[in-house]
Amino acid sequence: MLTLAYIVGIASTLVLLLLLIGLNLPGLQPDNEKLSAYECGFDPMGNARLPFSLRFFLVAILFLLFDLEIALILPYPLEMVYGSYVFFDYWLVVILVVVLTLGLMYEWIKGGLEWTE
Repeated sequence: MLTLAYIVGIASTLVLLLLLIGLNLPGLQPDNEKLSAYECGFDPMGNARLPFSLRFFLVAILFLLFDLEIALILPYPLEMVYGSYVFFDYWLVVILVVVLTLGLMYEWIKGGLEWTE
């Protein structure tokens, strides 16, 4: 069986090798075609560097937060069946859901979830 030192050495070597390959494969002097904006083969109609709305990022972060909540709560039914700390784990899950619900209510009241201003 491999020891931890061998596994760390192999992983570090692999990371270093892939990093060096990734840095040396692409051309380091990009031409004008690569630096120009690309819009499906058409000439650009405006500035390609327009900023996104911050509301888009807020909704995306909220989605990730609640997706993470589901991932944290998902193992709880198995804990109820096979675990020994069911009462303690139940209250941890309840506290997590209450804190996230309060945060969602705060965002809703402040208007952070509205698309129009």
